[in-house]
Amino acid sequence: MKLQPQTTPTGTDMSTTLLQYYEAIERASQDMLEAARNGNWDAVVKLEGACALLITQLKHAAANQRLASEELQLKSRIMQRILVNDAEVRVLAEPWLEGLDHLLGTTPATLH
Repeated sequence: MKLQPQTTPTGTDMSTTLLQYYEAIERASQDMLEAARNGNWDAVVKLEGACALLITQLKHAAANQRLASEELQLKSRIMQRILVNDAEVRVLAEPWLEGLDHLLGTTPATLH
């Protein structure tokens, strides 16, 4: 999942803003939570990969861009929602992971 550069009304490309990356990560985390709620663990794994890619792209973009103070507040709210989504996915995943560990004959892993 890669964000495409936006175009201006004149058709020229402008770089993806940092907030767009945070918003895309939030959407992916919400989709991951919905997939976990539905027990669709294959989708959860795919979305986790998409999140990892977006985070890598965000880190690269953050080297060249900075957020304004009002954007920092929005980023903070987005990050809080991402963390809440992540925590719920982890709670939903624990029984699935324990079942998987049981099938594989391994000791249960603790999620952190």
